[in-house]
Amino acid sequence: MLALGGVPHADLPDGVQQVRLKLLERAADGREAPRDVSAWAAVVASNLAMDWHRARRRQERLGERLAELWRETTDEDGAESRALSMAVAQGLGELPDAQRQVVVLRFYADLPVRAIAAELGIPEGTVKSRLHTAVRLLRARLHEGEVV
Repeated sequence: MLALGGVPHADLPDGVQQVRLKLLERAADGREAPRDVSAWAAVVASNLAMDWHRARRRQERLGERLAELWRETTDEDGAESRALSMAVAQGLGELPDAQRQVVVLRFYADLPVRAIAAELGIPEGTVKSRLHTAVRLLRARLHEGEVV
């Protein structure tokens, strides 16, 4: 199912292990085994293949953004772009860990709020609140340094 879903051959063993891990997690949670394990595994494998494609698209978009940023920093306004990049990096370093984590996951890894909440095991509202606070702090930091 993973191969049919377009997962590259090199990634298939990892996908199979993830399917097995899902079955073990199900057993560890005390849930009964699926009536048809092969059908259940096919659904899980299909979901993993979709997740693989989504992650690949996110990585491609991130690569495109980084390439665009690189092009921007090599043009005639490169000094200004580099100064902005340095100010953002410094501002990120000053954020509390919880806020920095959601900013990086949202804007650099391009994860949606729902995925960030699921990954961190926190409510979506908490993710939104942390993002709002972090962006406000970064914006204030950039304005006080007159970078923007």
